Amino acid sequence: MMILSILATVVLLGALFYHRVSLFISSLILLAWTAALGVAGLWSAWVLVPLAIILVPFNFAPMRKSMISAPVFRGFRKVMPPMSRTEKEAIDAGTTWWEGDLFQGKPDWKKLHNYPQPRLTAEEQAFLDGPVEEACRMANDFQITHELADLPPELWAYLKEHRFFAMIIKKEYGGLEFSAYAQSRVLQKTLRRERDPGDYRRRAKLIRPGRTVATLRH
Repeated sequence: MMILSILATVVLLGALFYHRVSLFISSLILLAWTAALGVAGLWSAWVLVPLAIILVPFNFAPMRKSMISAPVFRGFRKVMPPMSRTEKEAIDAGTTWWEGDLFQGKPDWKKLHNYPQPRLTAEEQAFLDGPVEEACRMANDFQITHELADLPPELWAYLKEHRFFAMIIKKEYGGLEFSAYAQSRVLQKTLRRERDPGDYRRRAKLIRPGRTVATLRH
């Protein structure tokens, strides 16, 4: 019976975690469950004492912060490398979309379905059909991958001339001010043309700092 009671307790804990029951309600349920097992003679009623000692600090914010959160945070600060100013600016410059809801553990699927389908503007479509198509034509996968291990100088010049690395920067600062969807379409098209994933990642990293630059301008 002891083994069954332990398995039942594990199932109960799993149900509480799965349904995201609040910490306070979960603590009350665990205390009541432990007391019931003690009355049934399956566990010693004295188990309530250490359980209460563990649960009380978690349920009172001041105690939790001083006894648990603060020591853990100090420990992490000692082992984690400091964040540079550039790294902090890059993080602050980023934004989240629906994936922010996803990683919170309770995604709102209706919210995702209600998002309008992204579409390219006429300017973005013209860029995709013109400069992007020409850049793909100029790219020689064998030359890039096996001979140069880099883009040829004329292709670099073409990308700079047509502001491939300023797609996200506002027009008032000399950029193209394209949407994230347009940038994604550009990267998808160039990736299909060039099989080298390293080159794809390099271009992606060159484009991303544009948001940081645009943020620092304000």
